[in-house]
Amino acid sequence: MQVNRLPALIFAISVLYIFIIPSEPIQLKLFFKLVPMILIIMYAFLKLPKQKTKTHWLLLIGLGFCTIGDGTLHWFVVGLTAFLIGHLFYLTSFLFQWRFSKWRVACVLPIMIYSLLFGSKLIHALSNSEEQALIFPVSLYIIAIASMAWFAIMTGNGFVILGSILFVISDSILAWNMFVSPVNYEHVLVMSTYYAAQFFIAHSISRLGKKQTRIVW
Repeated sequence: MQVNRLPALIFAISVLYIFIIPSEPIQLKLFFKLVPMILIIMYAFLKLPKQKTKTHWLLLIGLGFCTIGDGTLHWFVVGLTAFLIGHLFYLTSFLFQWRFSKWRVACVLPIMIYSLLFGSKLIHALSNSEEQALIFPVSLYIIAIASMAWFAIMTGNGFVILGSILFVISDSILAWNMFVSPVNYEHVLVMSTYYAAQFFIAHSISRLGKKQTRIVW
C-alpha cells in the first residue's frame, strides 16, 4: 500500500468507528477500534528513514503498546498499564531528540500546574468513590503522560508537540468522564483527539532530529 494513501484510509476508518459502528457486539466494536491504530503503525513503519535510530524504534514500540492498551482498556488497569509503558517508550524516544531552549524548558511549569490541578480533582473523586485502589496507578499515569508531553515539547518538533498535547486532551476528557462527571460527546471527543494524536506522533517519525522540522523558540 502506498504511504500517501494511508492517511485518508486512517481517517475514513476512524470516522467509521467513531460514528457508525454500533456498541454491540463488542468484538466488532473492538476490531474497528484497533484498525486505525494498526494502520497508523503501518504508516509510521513506511515512513521510517533509511538511517534508523533508537528514536525511531522506541517510537514504534510505543505505538505498539498503545495499541495493546486500546485492546485491553475494558480491563482498566491492564489497559492503563499498557498505555503507561507506551508513554515511557515515547518519552525515551523524545529524550534522544532534545533541543535545549529556555522557552521549551519553561513549558514544564504550565504542564505541572495543569497536572496538579487535574490530578487533584481525579484523586478527590476516586477517594470519594469505591475506586480508591486506582489512586496510585492513575497518579502514576498522570506523571508519565505529563512527562511525555514535556519531553515532546523539548524536541521542538511540531508534529510531536501537537500529538502529545492532543493525547493529554484525549486522556483528560476520558478520565474526567469516568471519574468526575459526564462529558457530552465524550466518545467522539476522546477518540477523535486520540487518533489524531497517534497519527501526528507517527507522522513525525521520519522527521525527528532533522533541523528544518524544529520549531525555534
